[in-house]
Amino acid sequence: MKKSMTLLLTLIFVTSALLAGCGGNNNNAGGNNGEAAATNNGGAATNAPATEEPVSTEPFEMTIRHTQVGADKQKRLAILEDVVGKVQEEVPGLTFKLDGVDSDVNRKEKLRGEMAAGNPPEIFDLFGSPDSKIYAKEGKLLDLTPILEELGIQDKFSNLDPFTYEGKIYGLPIGGSGEGFFYNKEYYTSKGWQAPATFAELEQQLADIKADGKVPMAGASKAGWVPLMLANHLWSRYAGPDITAKFATGEAKWNDPNVIKGFAKYKEWVDKGYFKKGELGFEYAEYTTQFTSGEAILMYDGTWKSSVFKPGQSGEGLIGKVGFFNIPAVEGGVGDQTALMRDVNNGYGFSAAAGEDERQLAAVKSFIKNMFNEEMQLRGLVEDGVLPAMKIDQNVLNENITDDLMSEIVAVLNNSASSFPAFDSLVQADVTTEISNIQIQSLIGGQTTPEKMGEALQKIQEEANAAVE
Repeated sequence: MKKSMTLLLTLIFVTSALLAGCGGNNNNAGGNNGEAAATNNGGAATNAPATEEPVSTEPFEMTIRHTQVGADKQKRLAILEDVVGKVQEEVPGLTFKLDGVDSDVNRKEKLRGEMAAGNPPEIFDLFGSPDSKIYAKEGKLLDLTPILEELGIQDKFSNLDPFTYEGKIYGLPIGGSGEGFFYNKEYYTSKGWQAPATFAELEQQLADIKADGKVPMAGASKAGWVPLMLANHLWSRYAGPDITAKFATGEAKWNDPNVIKGFAKYKEWVDKGYFKKGELGFEYAEYTTQFTSGEAILMYDGTWKSSVFKPGQSGEGLIGKVGFFNIPAVEGGVGDQTALMRDVNNGYGFSAAAGEDERQLAAVKSFIKNMFNEEMQLRGLVEDGVLPAMKIDQNVLNENITDDLMSEIVAVLNNSASSFPAFDSLVQADVTTEISNIQIQSLIGGQTTPEKMGEALQKIQEEANAAVE
């Protein structure tokens, strides 16, 4: 079943708790006044009783932890900065401190430590499943359910499931993404090729590119999540798109023979020299450079990478010369062979403590109102290649998608009959750490085998499953 752009992501309707209050400290005149500022509802402010105390203009500071660092994220940072400016204008006395941190460092180290210590930033980049549910269970995140209803946007998101815990919303996705192969169209045209229609054709192209003295695929595995994008898709082709979701329930195992086939295929491509030599020492930025420089002909990455191929960005020289395709069907593979890895897991969360401070709560509401709306979602799509996380009319989307690469990406997404989330939104943190920090690099480096990798992961998985029983 093909999907329209507005149905790229599964529709999950939010069960909203009907709460009209803004926290436990809004039970006096000052609280009501603060709420008016929080919603930035001009009518509410105008109609406020004359006896209410004026909104405090005393200076105060809040921190926004973001991950828009590096040259390729400047468009995203510009959107955030515009929102910051609007919120500071609306909330008297507020100054935001922007704290830019690498996304992997933020998620796996810094935010995790701050949550444990009880001092996270007031607003921060938050990974949806499973992180938001863990922090929500610990009472660290602000319940956004009443705020979404107050702002009238509770039904505007395509899928809030990764940020939902016990029926309440604890974070908001900034956008969606799908993952597949970007390819150098200019090179393909010079060979008389098109995007591969079969897996065998893909593998023949990889071999021919290697024989041509080029690097078939970009590679940079210092951070495990980079090679795991492709590896995840491969084991999902061989073992089925729903296999990973079954690991945490015990219904499936990492040492399943079909999962091992996926690991083995990745290792086979490593051994054949289809990735740049020395890739274990390369960072993600090098991954992009290998492709934009023309050294590598293919790059498996998220749709967010399309932002690189825009004027003023590092891939500007490849504008009009880049295509995108899904991994072709694997012979003998299980389940839907058009399934695409797709997520709405990246977004923003807010500290529970911000809900206890009237002025900080006002800033949070203003931030949500100014960041999560159609204008900003379209800016994210057009300027940054981030798929909308909110529902937008198809005609509006069609009017705004003028980029050939983005049109090609949307066509690929629409041609996938189903999707599946990435492994790190489905398994426990210990399993993610094991495969991201140890196993995938060991496989690439030849210190383990696909079979031993499956056994090691299953051992950690069983320990993690037992811990939650």
